[in-house]
Amino acid sequence: MNVLHTLLVIVQVLSALAMIGLVLVQHGKGADAGAAFGGTSASLFGASGGANFLSRSTAVLATVFLASTLGLAFIGYQRPQAAAPGSSVLERAAPPAPAAPAAPAAPPAGAADQASQIPGK
Repeated sequence: MNVLHTLLVIVQVLSALAMIGLVLVQHGKGADAGAAFGGTSASLFGASGGANFLSRSTAVLATVFLASTLGLAFIGYQRPQAAAPGSSVLERAAPPAPAAPAAPAAPPAGAADQASQIPGK
């Protein structure tokens, strides 16, 4: 399951980066895609221009990205088989044993004698 998760993450990242690149290459309506390269769109991508090729490629990459996202969500939702249903990590943890209160320390034997020898008292 870990190999599938890693593979889906790699596919998702690569499709996201490619989709970002394709969207940045596309121009708005009325702008020629080939004008950036010194030509017309008809001479660069054929008679239909670059809009069909780039928009279809973006749609395919968006579909791949969506499928990998759904796959990652499904894998992330799966729970380990050893865990009891409805139990969380906090419910399975053993409560800490209560600590016995510490007895107050008795003052040293000569502490009362030393207090009486302090000047000003």
